[in-house]
Amino acid sequence: MYNPSSMKAEEFIDHQEILDTLAYSDEHKNDRELILQILEKAKERKGLSHRDASVLLMCEDEELNEQIYKLAEQIKKDFYGNRIVMFAPLYLSNYCVNQCVYCPYHLKNKHIPRKKLTQEEIRNEVIALQDMGHKRLAIESGEDPVNNPIEYILESIKTIYSVHHKNGDIRRVNVNIAATTVENYRKLKEAGIGTYILFQETYHKESYEHLHPAGPKHDYAYHTEAMDRAMEGGIDDVGLGVLFGLELYRYEFAGILMHAEHLEAVHGVGPHTISVPRIRRADDIDPSTFDNGIDDDTFAKLVACIRIAVPYTGMIVSTRESKACRERVLHLGISQISGGSKTSVGGYYEDEPEDEDSSQFDVSDNRTLDEVVKWLMEMDYVPSFCTACYREGRTGDRFMSLCKSGQIQNCCLPNALMTLKEYLEDYASPDTVEIGMQLIQKELDNIPNPKVRSIVEEHLSDIHSGKRDFRF
Repeated sequence: MYNPSSMKAEEFIDHQEILDTLAYSDEHKNDRELILQILEKAKERKGLSHRDASVLLMCEDEELNEQIYKLAEQIKKDFYGNRIVMFAPLYLSNYCVNQCVYCPYHLKNKHIPRKKLTQEEIRNEVIALQDMGHKRLAIESGEDPVNNPIEYILESIKTIYSVHHKNGDIRRVNVNIAATTVENYRKLKEAGIGTYILFQETYHKESYEHLHPAGPKHDYAYHTEAMDRAMEGGIDDVGLGVLFGLELYRYEFAGILMHAEHLEAVHGVGPHTISVPRIRRADDIDPSTFDNGIDDDTFAKLVACIRIAVPYTGMIVSTRESKACRERVLHLGISQISGGSKTSVGGYYEDEPEDEDSSQFDVSDNRTLDEVVKWLMEMDYVPSFCTACYREGRTGDRFMSLCKSGQIQNCCLPNALMTLKEYLEDYASPDTVEIGMQLIQKELDNIPNPKVRSIVEEHLSDIHSGKRDFRF
């Protein structure tokens, strides 16, 4: 039986409950009165159950779908304003002992070049990322207890934080590595990480075991229960995600919302972020071999319905998606995107020869960070390089309480504007600077507190004079 408070994976991700949810949503997808009731409930900004959200996902009424899209965009603005947080992935190693059939890093792939960065190479990668303007990284690594033990990850985090190049600093490292022990999560917490991210890939247990035929990742329960161990280890913020295209998207949608409900029920804190990657072509992976792929319209509907169901969460879309697709979902709930990303090991410092490609997947949006920043500002979004909440201890339930009440807005826009000003001063092209300065001036008027606005204006002047790293 479905029990969101259970600590057992097969009880808080209950297969029969998902099947019942899919049947319920099929039965009611054209029930206009019920859908309007669900939308009224959603307008309270307190989220929706996986069942109610699944009905919205399956709604076929175009007029009601337009209401869903408009509500998703408004909820995103209510919680996160028009800010878009910027980050980049940093791949440390593609050594892996798993045999995941959708990932080119799988153990049986004998022709992909295996690479593991030395600490000096990590330093070079970080300098290259700092020279682009990045302040926030998500480190990635294959699972290999010999080549990529926790000690290597911890040493790498220490190296990343130690690099101070010109005006560059990586101020927050988020971590996307394999499920591990409470003790290791405690070590990651002590190392000063931000969010621990782990994609479930699929919540369908039978499919999961088929897609992970061998290796430690084969253990569905151990993987699915990882977030509970992470929180037990003291990590406040965790990020969920599935790889859409491996299993029926409706099943995954219900599963990820049930996982969010579980985190709320047990820990009082839902997911800090939810990522929505779709399977992409990679070294020996052809996405057409998976018959559950979703088109752009379905993808947009998924994003909108997740935003409505989990209004407080940060939503992430990566450079897996094209410029056009990313632009569309920015209006439907996305609050974080990557820019200038490389998905290969060592890809930032030196361009790889084609015959030495170690990428995990093909990138669809190949623009530079500066091009992405300029593009966002042309659409009146504020690119934010802010890491203040992590560094001021506004994490876990402290962040969520501020976010759900709307009080976080008192910090976020000022911090976003100051970090954008740093970017414009240190890294931006002349055209980007011109657009950015106009945007900052306009957004200052949206800071409601006159005292806060005055402090921000003072700090913006200080940044122009060479000072850095102000935060509320």
